[in-house]
Amino acid sequence: MVNKEPTLKSPSAHWLWLFVVTYVIHIAEEYWGGEGYSAHLLKNRGVHMSPTRFLIVQAIGVALMVAGVLIAKRLKFPNALAVIFGTAVLVNALTHIVNSLHSMAYEPGLISGTIIWIPLGLFSIIYFRRRVLNQKRFWISIAVGIAINVTVAVITLRGGIL
Repeated sequence: MVNKEPTLKSPSAHWLWLFVVTYVIHIAEEYWGGEGYSAHLLKNRGVHMSPTRFLIVQAIGVALMVAGVLIAKRLKFPNALAVIFGTAVLVNALTHIVNSLHSMAYEPGLISGTIIWIPLGLFSIIYFRRRVLNQKRFWISIAVGIAINVTVAVITLRGGIL
């Protein structure tokens, strides 16, 4: 018997909003943490992204996440989106850790990534693994989460220019 994705009133549909809230917290740390992510990018990668452009790009990210949550609820795939978001935040957090270890310095986003996104991402991937329609869909969700992270990295390294 195949389990169906939950209805609109399911806990997983509400769980998705945690990602939006924690993303706003992560943006705040990246903006105000240390020298700020814009200055950090310029200093460590030679990439110019003004603080204003950074906030615009992040606002687009929040809007896309909100749209994703609404679409997932409407089309009834909140479990798959929880795995996608879980993968994306986990990979982002691990990237912050690796970059900080490489430079032996704080990177804006490290704290929220480590204390919020690693547990949230791991829990979401593990918990929703058996609640996604099938294993193929689960692994596709993981791949989409990784692809989102790669896309964000490319946009970031281009200074926020699409």
